[in-house]
Amino acid sequence: MGQQQLLLIILGVIVVGIAVAVGITMFSDSAISANRDALTNDLVNLASRAQQYYRRPVALGGGGYTFSGLTADATGLSRLTNKPSNGNGTYSITVAGSGTGTSASLTIKGIGNELNNGTAVQVQAKVWPDRDSVWMVN
Repeated sequence: MGQQQLLLIILGVIVVGIAVAVGITMFSDSAISANRDALTNDLVNLASRAQQYYRRPVALGGGGYTFSGLTADATGLSRLTNKPSNGNGTYSITVAGSGTGTSASLTIKGIGNELNNGTAVQVQAKVWPDRDSVWMVN
């Protein structure tokens, strides 16, 4: 009877260990997913601000139907937001605004605070005057 009880205790410890490992993995996956969603939300907001900049006249601090003032440095991003980072991650313009009309575009990148296989979560958004596209880098 003693060996059977010992075997049941060992089996119980193994089952609990597996359950804890699965729980940790699920929590980590959930945190990564939440960070991606938050980055996406922030990038869509920045894309909307970039489209507002595009439509605003130059005399009022806008681009006058161009993204050209949104450069790939801190000055360009400061025209969209005064906070290039927040609790979700850090944002930057990776491809400066270029072109005119419907071919005008720029690319904004968000690097999150969560790690996915040792690499920070990254999301990018390409912005045109009339639409935007967001995709996950990792």
